[in-house]
Amino acid sequence: MSLRKAYFLIFLVLIVDQLSKIYVKTNFILGEEVVFFDWFRIHFIENEGMAWGTKIPGEYGKLILTVFRIFAVFGIGWWLSDAIKKRHSTYLVVAIALIFAGAAGNIIDSVFYGVIFDDSTHNLATLFSPEPYGTWFHGLVVDMFYFPIWEGNLPTWLPIFGGKHFAFFNAIFNVADVAISTGVGILLVFNKRAFPKH
Repeated sequence: MSLRKAYFLIFLVLIVDQLSKIYVKTNFILGEEVVFFDWFRIHFIENEGMAWGTKIPGEYGKLILTVFRIFAVFGIGWWLSDAIKKRHSTYLVVAIALIFAGAAGNIIDSVFYGVIFDDSTHNLATLFSPEPYGTWFHGLVVDMFYFPIWEGNLPTWLPIFGGKHFAFFNAIFNVADVAISTGVGILLVFNKRAFPKH
């Protein structure tokens, strides 16, 4: 796969990711939900950038996470460039490009959203607001896709979790997260084709 095709894939993922986030951010109030089916909803939440809203505690936790991600993206970018130069498998190049695009998409939120949007808690956010909700490197990542395929109480005979309320799948995510997960999935499922033995 050529570098140009990899760039196109990254650009495509970033455009879809950012357009979907900007649309949700400017058309939904935080917590608002649109139900298409019982198992598929658009549910607007924001988080500090880690899965299931996990965050690094402390005053500088968010800054540390954002800076770490920026360095990680540079590392992934080098890996992508190296894989293309050495003509590695298309499976590997596509996977790296998807992971790079997803990581970059969430970094855009973290770096810029705090200074270009106002708060979404009680009103629709305004793009390029004169009163932004945060500062550089402290933006919140926009998530919206929610697939609660099954929700209910687990049977009481189950050890540890028996009788407790459970939802599958309870994560709320975005296009960037899908790209990262797909890239990792390609590396796992097509491992032998991504890393062929010569």
